[in-house]
Amino acid sequence: MSVHDGGRGGAVGDLGTFRGELHGCLTARGDALFELVDAVLCADGPVRSLPALSLVAEHRRGHGALYDALAAGRVDVGRLRSALVSAPMPRAADGRIVLAVDVTCWLRPEAHSSPERILCHTAGRSKGEHVGVPGWPYSFVVALETGRSSWTAPLDAVRLVPGADLSAVTARQVRDVVAGLVAAGHRQSGDPDIWIVMDAGYDAARLAWLLRDLPVRVLARLRSDRVLRRAAPARLPGELGRPRRHGGEFIFGDPASWDTPDTPDVTTTTETRLYGTATARAWHRLHPRLTRRAAWADCPDLPILPGTLIRLDVARLPSGATAKPVWLWYSASIGDDSGDSGHDPDAALVDLLWQAFLRRFDIEHTFRLLKQTLGWTVPKLRDPHAADRWTWLIIAAYTQLRLARPLAADLRRPWEKPAAPQRLTPARVRRGFRHLRTTTVCPASAPKSSRPGPGRPRGRPNRHPTRRHDVHTVTSNDTAKTNPKKKKPTDPRPRRTG
Repeated sequence: MSVHDGGRGGAVGDLGTFRGELHGCLTARGDALFELVDAVLCADGPVRSLPALSLVAEHRRGHGALYDALAAGRVDVGRLRSALVSAPMPRAADGRIVLAVDVTCWLRPEAHSSPERILCHTAGRSKGEHVGVPGWPYSFVVALETGRSSWTAPLDAVRLVPGADLSAVTARQVRDVVAGLVAAGHRQSGDPDIWIVMDAGYDAARLAWLLRDLPVRVLARLRSDRVLRRAAPARLPGELGRPRRHGGEFIFGDPASWDTPDTPDVTTTTETRLYGTATARAWHRLHPRLTRRAAWADCPDLPILPGTLIRLDVARLPSGATAKPVWLWYSASIGDDSGDSGHDPDAALVDLLWQAFLRRFDIEHTFRLLKQTLGWTVPKLRDPHAADRWTWLIIAAYTQLRLARPLAADLRRPWEKPAAPQRLTPARVRRGFRHLRTTTVCPASAPKSSRPGPGRPRGRPNRHPTRRHDVHTVTSNDTAKTNPKKKKPTDPRPRRTG
């Protein structure tokens, strides 16, 4: 992570500035929400219960004020997003900003009175098994740093409502984050393009098209059954008919269609600790063949989106399983406001690309910390808007840990190995945050004495039962009737998608 130039004093200033800006973003029940964030950071051990946070010394209010703050509080999301992108930003080894996008779910299987739940796909216990569980999916945008680390910088989070287009939501998120980075001075004209790293669940071609006016490049993993097309050959003199839009096929599962790579084999000069020798091969100017359906149904003229295809082979996997090749697609830049626009990646850049994709897995460490340590999915909230407020509070808490990273001491357990100050994990930084809190800004005011309300009169039952909500699914019964399932073909040829 990029440490502030002022050293320890600069880190204290960054942390204090962010805490003061965070309090300004809490426009209703601000003091209670701010102390709730401090309780999350100063609690002993992982957060297991929401009302138990009211027993933390840093939370000077009761559990009633805690629930009231989440239910009736207000968070200025736009201002908080600006505060997040204005903080010190981690960068890759070559100085560029690398953003990773991914979706994680807040599972709520028994919350029948909570609206806008979606059937989320989660991994089952068996290999290749996926179980649908109702919940609230959230799309995150985080900034990655270089080297082996479990730190990221969460910059934005949006809950996916039923019927939302993931590509459109992600493009809107990235557009807002990039605008904030430019406004904060983290990205200036002439700097290298920002990389957007994503997994195979995203439509990389559509995101590259939606973000074509921004100084960004898309780096996405593709499934091994895909088929890309080469550039159309030059038109011969006297050739009749409509000009060809696509060239020959590049079939991932057919090595005979690959030909010679445009970039020679890139082999790491040193053995990697986990994967052994890594070999990357690249082919330039390959594009997917788009069809006028789904997201491209209303597009008047289907574009040609060229890019570089990278095949990564490793010698072994840490788990001991058989290593399978990884296919990556790197979109070509359409804009001209960048330091590397209009050029195919060379061998050195290809080497940086697959390493940046491996850094994408750091976002999984962040999700695990948010859920298991900071208690993001612990509260049993009914209103999804209250869940959004709680999500932004957890992101603000994690950002404070990231800013306090240069200040934290290693309060390790007797069975843990010592770690250098720059190698502390977020959980170990959180252990000493209670001592750091006294040295920084605490803008929340002391609570005023009050008396709780009488509540519902005794003996009078609740005559307004809570409304029950159905779980939203991708397809309905009507769709299943009009589009019956097709029988599996008996053709032994491998499955392929364009």
